[in-house]
Amino acid sequence: MQSTEGNKIIEAIRPMAPSISAGADEIEQERRLPLDLVAQLTAAGCFRALVPRSHGGAELDLPSQMRVLEELARADGSVGWTVMIGCAAPVLFGLLPRKTFDAFYADGPNVILGGAFNPTGTATPVDGGFKATGRWTFASGCQHCHWFLANSIVDDGREPPMRTMVLPPSDVEIVDTWSVSGLCGTGSHDFVVNDVFVPAERTFQLGGEPCLDAPLLRIPELSLSTLMLGSVAMGIARAALEDVTTMAAKKVPAFTRGALASNPLFQYQLGEADARLRAARGLLFADAEQVWATATSGVPFTPEHRAKIRATVTWVTKTAASVVDTAYNAGGGSVIYARSPLQRRFRDIHALTQHFAVKQDTFTQAGAVLAGQEVDLTFL
Repeated sequence: MQSTEGNKIIEAIRPMAPSISAGADEIEQERRLPLDLVAQLTAAGCFRALVPRSHGGAELDLPSQMRVLEELARADGSVGWTVMIGCAAPVLFGLLPRKTFDAFYADGPNVILGGAFNPTGTATPVDGGFKATGRWTFASGCQHCHWFLANSIVDDGREPPMRTMVLPPSDVEIVDTWSVSGLCGTGSHDFVVNDVFVPAERTFQLGGEPCLDAPLLRIPELSLSTLMLGSVAMGIARAALEDVTTMAAKKVPAFTRGALASNPLFQYQLGEADARLRAARGLLFADAEQVWATATSGVPFTPEHRAKIRATVTWVTKTAASVVDTAYNAGGGSVIYARSPLQRRFRDIHALTQHFAVKQDTFTQAGAVLAGQEVDLTFL
């Protein structure tokens, strides 16, 4: 069930969808979200959606937040993805000390996150904190975010060695690298940090104890983030089916007399793709509802539950990509032109499926858990 706050955000972004879609070419060419669009998304509540009510946020339940992201991704995949990353601030900042968390939201709930997950930096312990150095990739939304996350390896031999540094933009140099095939408008450039002091209170351990007791913070981080990723995939795939259905009503394929919509093969492909997409979406949101029920009850997440969540999202994104492929192939030669939104959906979904969180080996890890084998749960 959609929450009241979730409905408000959905109703705020729906009128924006036509202009977002119309501006998709500009977003791609600029390789980032325009700042006026970021301001509109902020005003709509997109970046305060997961922030606790105690700190001025909407504190959406997980299924409601996923519907928000799905709606944005239907308009444009890069917008859906960038908001997904930017809105996750309270989830990760919840692992900081409470005093630091409160300070981050002292000026309001619209705090936007950037940064990178892969620990390609080094953190050296010093008095009062760490000295951080490194280069990180895939920092979506880095040109408009308020804080960067930089996972780093602490070089003192500790186990586990990874610790997350939280850095202001003034400590970071963005390196222009984001020339890619899909999700081009996410501005996911590299960033560099050179021997920057990070106070201990602006660092945290993934999987640590949160500073607030809220349902959202009880969900394992990868379970939460991948479910949101799946909702972006759903939005892209739904838009692709809508695109090809609209096209089919008018397009007359070469050497035929009727519209594509009258072709029996197209009708079969559309019907089958629609069924696959609805099945994937149904499973995705059923899992999200179950995750939220578990989180609100305070029951711990078992390895089996976590394995099933990850397997679900991996299958959902794979299915979404196959649905987009069906729409793209059915569209024929006209969809290869830059003016066709279908070619962008095609590129966006295949960029999304390259993410490590939905790699096909996730099924192997999930299956090992279900088979009763010992598995490192750090990245499950």
